[in-house]
Amino acid sequence: MDKGKMDENEWGYHGEGNKSLVVAHAQRCVVLRFLKFPPNRKKTSEEIFQHLQNIVDFGKNVMREFLGENYVHCGEVVQLPLDFVKQLCLKVQSERPESRCDKDLDTLSGYALCLPNLARLQTYHFAEHRPILCVEIKPKCGFIPFSSDVTHEMKHKVCRYCMHQHLKVATGKWKQISKYCPLDLYSGNKQRMYFALKSLLREAQNNLKIFKNGELIYGCKDARSPAADWSELAHHLKPFFFPSNGLASGPHCTRAVIRELVRVITRVLLSGSDKGRAGALRLGPRSQGPCVCEASPFGRSLRHQGKSSLECSGLPKGCLLYKTLQVQMLDLLDIEGLYPLYRRVEQYLEEFPEQRKTLQIDGPYDEAFYQKLLDLSTEDDGTVAFALTKVQQYRVAMTAKDCSIMIALSPCLQDASSDQRPIVPSSRSRFAFSVSVLDLDLKPYESIPHQYKLDGKIVNYYSKTVHTKDATMMSTRFKESEDCTLVLHKV
Repeated sequence: MDKGKMDENEWGYHGEGNKSLVVAHAQRCVVLRFLKFPPNRKKTSEEIFQHLQNIVDFGKNVMREFLGENYVHCGEVVQLPLDFVKQLCLKVQSERPESRCDKDLDTLSGYALCLPNLARLQTYHFAEHRPILCVEIKPKCGFIPFSSDVTHEMKHKVCRYCMHQHLKVATGKWKQISKYCPLDLYSGNKQRMYFALKSLLREAQNNLKIFKNGELIYGCKDARSPAADWSELAHHLKPFFFPSNGLASGPHCTRAVIRELVRVITRVLLSGSDKGRAGALRLGPRSQGPCVCEASPFGRSLRHQGKSSLECSGLPKGCLLYKTLQVQMLDLLDIEGLYPLYRRVEQYLEEFPEQRKTLQIDGPYDEAFYQKLLDLSTEDDGTVAFALTKVQQYRVAMTAKDCSIMIALSPCLQDASSDQRPIVPSSRSRFAFSVSVLDLDLKPYESIPHQYKLDGKIVNYYSKTVHTKDATMMSTRFKESEDCTLVLHKV
């Protein structure tokens, strides 16, 4: 990338989250990621450079070690001409969702992260002419808390995602509750995984997006977005899965195409042998907590059929979902057990503020930082060192709970033997594919009090609404089962 010849017209809006905005190059398989800030909050160029460098270091020295180098792309910090950044900011402004415009793009430092475009296959620097399909999934937390520090019994039965859905709908974030449950996706059971992926496709929210040749063709931007249109999606996908055009149009065609998409995604998610060191965590099997979330519609439907237990097939240890789950389970104590330890670190820092750098709270995220994460003891010795280790593990776990998985698919060429990438079959075609992870910024130390309050709010709201609903249902059933007395009157 020649920084002296940067042209904003060669870049287009790709997407954004709460803290950064991404633009993609029209020809090359690269993206630029810029930080965003509230209008009244400015940072120095040095602070922004260090922030971006910390993101690179954390990805390289921690998440790549856990998940494997084929999955994690760290990128590099680049400095761009300020004129280019300002013109680019003006160019993309009209494409930004209104709900995201409360923060401004950093146009003062010139620093950005240059990364590969994960919506494309990850072996070519330039865009290929053959079509590329990319599915982005944000799977969320895949286990139910197993910590004895949990005080809310509901948290041992219902997963965080399913509980949070009720609060999000009540506050207007989304219009309706999704049937997706992360525990179904992480189960390794194909039937449950199919159900989870179809639920995501029906109610994508911000947990699923689909790109064709780098352009977003499916995904929900906010609660005001129209309902999912499977027929339109099937129209985009049909050439990928049924290239001979043997299917007629209509509902049958739509179901067949969606079914093929779900099968291919499931096979890709269960594949993989890229070596990572997540196995070094030795966090044990899923038996530490329930395999099934009581709020999952899939689990409820089986219980209605009289099946008391669900098969927990388990994930292959080489697949990305398994490794992601292992990192998520670094949340050994749950936020309820973690928060008092955070307070211990805070009290220490109030007394010795100069120790913040020594404790590596803001970096550097190096090999020494990584090694401390491997201490899985939960026996509290009352020290600041123990508390800090658990706090850092929690931050890393929260990062894994909020990451996104990018699956890029491209139909195999006639001479597939020359393609060095893994292949996944479907009924009528075969795909070369690559799998990557993004959104791997370490969660901020300062966000822990917010997480503690949010956790309480989610559980209390869910308990209140579910308890009220269950009490009403029980009352109705009781009335229906009351004895009746027949009274005869003279006529």
